[in-house]
Amino acid sequence: MSLDLERLTWMPSPPLVPDEAIDLAHLKRMTLGEPALEDEVLALFAAQSGDLMRRLNALPADAEALAHTLKGSARAIGAFRVADAALDVEAALRGRDSVAESLAALEEALEEARAAIARLQGRA
Repeated sequence: MSLDLERLTWMPSPPLVPDEAIDLAHLKRMTLGEPALEDEVLALFAAQSGDLMRRLNALPADAEALAHTLKGSARAIGAFRVADAALDVEAALRGRDSVAESLAALEEALEEARAAIARLQGRA
């Protein structure tokens, strides 16, 4: 049996990486669909991630652990761009190269995530 591919109706595939800075489906799964819990974890992430970023920019002795913490927190709420950027910071700190570039990329991803959180919580 052969298929006539020209007559098939093709559907676009969903993107592998969501367009939004926060993967809302992932967030909903992680918070068991509880809107109040979603708001709480998003607010905690927004506050704590800012503090972690300020501390990371100073490049303290525990910078790799701070980046690792931020990566885990970002993954938990579906901020996968932030998580990937934090992973790059971890790698740069281990290799002692391009740390400034990695930190700048992390800062940018974090700003996007925090802006998305503000929109979700009606503050933007």
